[in-house]
Amino acid sequence: MAIAIAIFFLLILAAAVTGHTVDTRDSADWKPSNEGFRRT
Repeated sequence: MAIAIAIFFLLILAAAVTGHTVDTRDSADWKPSNEGFRRT
């Protein structure tokens, strides 16, 4: 079970590092994005 949790968090980390996360901040409605996705 601990390995599954570690893999889950590693996948989230990899997605965040590569810019594949959705911007859900309040300012997302006025900052430029590509259908909610923003690469930094």
